[in-house]
Amino acid sequence: MNTTTTLLGTLLNRIAAKEAKVGIIGLGYVGLPLAVEFARQGFEVTGFDVDPSKAASINSGKSYIPDVPEADLAAAVRAGRLKATADMTRLGAMDAIDICVPTPLRKTKDPDLSYVVKAVEAVAATLKRGQLVILESTTYPGTTDEVVQPMLEANGLKAERDFFLAFSPERVDPGNPQFQTKNIPKIVGGHGEASTQAACALYQTSVDNVVPVSSTRVAEMVKLLENTFRAVNIGLVNEIALMCHKMDINVWEVIDAAKTKPFGFMAFYPGPGLGGHCIPIDPFYLSWKAKQSGFEARFIEPAGQVNGRGFICAAWRTSAT
Repeated sequence: MNTTTTLLGTLLNRIAAKEAKVGIIGLGYVGLPLAVEFARQGFEVTGFDVDPSKAASINSGKSYIPDVPEADLAAAVRAGRLKATADMTRLGAMDAIDICVPTPLRKTKDPDLSYVVKAVEAVAATLKRGQLVILESTTYPGTTDEVVQPMLEANGLKAERDFFLAFSPERVDPGNPQFQTKNIPKIVGGHGEASTQAACALYQTSVDNVVPVSSTRVAEMVKLLENTFRAVNIGLVNEIALMCHKMDINVWEVIDAAKTKPFGFMAFYPGPGLGGHCIPIDPFYLSWKAKQSGFEARFIEPAGQVNGRGFICAAWRTSAT
């Protein structure tokens, strides 16, 4: 039995027995619900955040995320299954580490991976054999292999041999009463077969449906496709709204009539642009990476320009009358 098989077997046994210690880096709208769900399933979870006030709030049983009921958070803390800290040196005691930090855009519309880099630096400083490291932060295809892996391997340990590395995109929809962490299918792509198996085993304890894919790059691309699909279609319907306004056509009536078609059409609705944490950002991550590969994304950037105009045309106001 080789080293990788032994390490994987040990980790899988600890996960199955709920003995694995889980660390979540980034206690925002993605990380905190995930931490509470793992704790609910019986794991000992430690949340890590650079903001000490967040750690203090969690340790006192106070939730600052609307999607995390305070009663659930307080119960996990009282049971001793959830605690939080700003001390990153404690990452070395974790069996699995999930990175859920922001990935904003720079003013130049280039990806800003500074939060990811800082989190990975903290993990690398205490990385031990047999650990599972998962990146959940939305990013461009290649980030896990090109940025995270070299940083973690700098001290001599190798992914898929000494530790396990995977990407699993967050799919949180804040404020959605129907879909939360547990019942949103989880995409998982590992650096190799063992990493995929380890990450899937961890999520399967707390998520109803886990969907493995062949690589970290595929998993990274899945999230960008999902949100770029929405951004492009929102841009399209916003442009249709402007067009209808110029031609004195009620765009809302057009959409209502079009959606009676039982196939081949999905209704999108015009609005003042894009909101939320991901959709205004993710398509630019994809178009930036495409440019690095010598490919011009001809749909993505024009859609971003339409959605970024920040106006509300009379066609939209018609719906209120």
